[in-house]
Amino acid sequence: MLSIAEILSQELGQKLQYVENVIALIDEGNTIPFIARYRKEMHGTMDDTTLRSLETRLTYLRNLQERRDEVKKSIENQGKLTEELSEAIDNAATLAEVEDLYRPYKQKRRTRGSIAREKGLEPLADAIFAQDGQDPAVLAEGYIDPEKGVNSVEEALAGASDIIAENLSDDADIRKSLRLLVMRKGILTCKAEDDAQDTVYRLYYDFNQPISRLLDHQILAINRGEKEGILKPNVTLPGNEGAALVCRAALKPTAYVSAFVRNAAEDAYERLIFPSIQREIRSDLSERAYNGAIHNFALNLKPLLMQPPVKGFVTMGLDPGYRNGCKVAVVDATGKVLDTAVVYPTFSEKKKQEAILLLSGLMRKHQVRHIAIGNGTASRETEAMAVEMLHSFPDASYMIVNEAGASVYSASPLAAEEFPDYDVNLRSAVSIARRLQDPLAELVKIDPKAIGVGQYQHDCPQKKLDAALGGVVEDCVNAVGVDVNTASASLLAQVSGLNGTTSKNIVAYREENGPFSNRSQLKKVPKLGPKAYQQCAGFLRVPESKEILDHTGVHPESYDAAKELLALLGKEDLQTLPERLDSYGTAKAAQACGVGEPTLIDIAKELSKPGRDPRDELPAPILRKDVLEMKDLVPGMELSGTVRNVIDFGVFVDIGVHQDGLVHISEVCNRRLKHPSEVLKVGDVVKVVVLSVDQERHRISLSMKQVKK
Repeated sequence: MLSIAEILSQELGQKLQYVENVIALIDEGNTIPFIARYRKEMHGTMDDTTLRSLETRLTYLRNLQERRDEVKKSIENQGKLTEELSEAIDNAATLAEVEDLYRPYKQKRRTRGSIAREKGLEPLADAIFAQDGQDPAVLAEGYIDPEKGVNSVEEALAGASDIIAENLSDDADIRKSLRLLVMRKGILTCKAEDDAQDTVYRLYYDFNQPISRLLDHQILAINRGEKEGILKPNVTLPGNEGAALVCRAALKPTAYVSAFVRNAAEDAYERLIFPSIQREIRSDLSERAYNGAIHNFALNLKPLLMQPPVKGFVTMGLDPGYRNGCKVAVVDATGKVLDTAVVYPTFSEKKKQEAILLLSGLMRKHQVRHIAIGNGTASRETEAMAVEMLHSFPDASYMIVNEAGASVYSASPLAAEEFPDYDVNLRSAVSIARRLQDPLAELVKIDPKAIGVGQYQHDCPQKKLDAALGGVVEDCVNAVGVDVNTASASLLAQVSGLNGTTSKNIVAYREENGPFSNRSQLKKVPKLGPKAYQQCAGFLRVPESKEILDHTGVHPESYDAAKELLALLGKEDLQTLPERLDSYGTAKAAQACGVGEPTLIDIAKELSKPGRDPRDELPAPILRKDVLEMKDLVPGMELSGTVRNVIDFGVFVDIGVHQDGLVHISEVCNRRLKHPSEVLKVGDVVKVVVLSVDQERHRISLSMKQVKK
């Protein structure tokens, strides 16, 4: 039997030694970002995604082993654990297989089979199942016992049949074979409930699809429709292959075929096995779809969080609204609130002009360069007002910002703590402005599920979803690095090794003692011990420090190596340091500096661009000066847009008309794709051509592959 490390090595295609090292590092309490960045020699430069997959799979395999041990112990306590059964349990590759093997020994509620056993009919069932040519009716005569409730041959035979059916139902091999058969040849059908009206589920009112070809979004839609009482799904297996499979397993290949055992096998299939397999298949399909949805959400979340910031400018945030007006917040280049207001541009032309006058005053007073407009209610009218105003400000521009989750944040205790003097609505305007300036720093304050780039995320197992999304947030924050003197407690809490308490303690320490002047000062923060310092130090930047290495992602444990490298290659012209290292010989330099080659390469990169932000290397977001409406769109028009969501059947692209257009997966490119994420991610700037516009249903169909080259 393979060890867990050997299994992971095979599954991930990684060297066994590297896998064993990672397992040891995880068990020592190291975080994935720390392992990925600062222990490359130990894991062969696996990326954070591979390391998280390893961690998730490690947890599953350990739980599987724990369950194997529990099951073996339970069976052993019953005195029924054989060497063969023990080996079968050890070789079971999934929890489902372990449970199948445990099924015959699991304590059950009273069933027809258990009642028959209480009547002493198990020997009769065994004798009949032996299928040695004896007449079941003759065998049954010896089991008539009115005191036990067996008054006739018929009752004895019925009880024996129930026992045989239950034994077949508990057979792990039969269940495994039938499960595979249903997955291969089964069909998921779906009908509408009798009183169902025209709903979003109308595609599934008469649905019939082979299970092997079901798509994740179909499974999730059907599940939700069933939960809402609109759809009636069912797993079917055409023909009689399922019953035949059970009969083949039950009937002995002799000249005398027992009709009695055949009937019991068919009863086992219809009454016990297939209904159970139907539930298992639905559960397995849902699990697969949930995992796909979680993976898809995580895939979309990462580039959304890593959107390039629009740094260094005073920004105005507009949170549109009708009845309560448009909330306004002006923030400086660091996100500090300078001014707030409320205007009512949708009330009348007069009110709109008053709004333009007031906002123009704020623009001049604070030298506003960018306007961030939330994409919610009244966004279209607010955009039109902003464009009219910008005619007087040729150097300024605007961008529609996805405000998903802004209201969740503004009403949270965190927002109340950050902005105790501001109304809930004004807080969301601040959040919208800051989302343009630094999406990552602002979005970490919001529950990732509320950000709105998922698919059926609220139907997924929340614990598993939270773990996956939390991992993405953590990876993004640590990839960028955090300024320890300006970061909020929310942002600091996502740094490797820190938590809610230590992040608040960092903020409290700098408020009390002034800005941090070097990294080692972090050791003075209450409850931030040596292990936490080791994990977080490399990801926290201290721009105020006189030590240049404190501005970089070089870990303090590698400062001596960094200084040795500079002594070796010279401190001048740091931008060319990676090239000079390559010319000198990385292996030779690594030996001289006393570190591994991957670490030395990272040190050279960091020193060549102290304080670099990896997001700056990505395409800049599209800032606009004019407005486009849905009625302006015509088929054949070519536009630039930003990918807002990537899902199973296509991508949604923001083309600046308040209604994202859909590029169906078949229109993404000229080759067949399994998933659009193979070629696109959230935040990508793409060219599209309009295929069709449905004004009534607010739908825009786009193509990327039909764009003229």
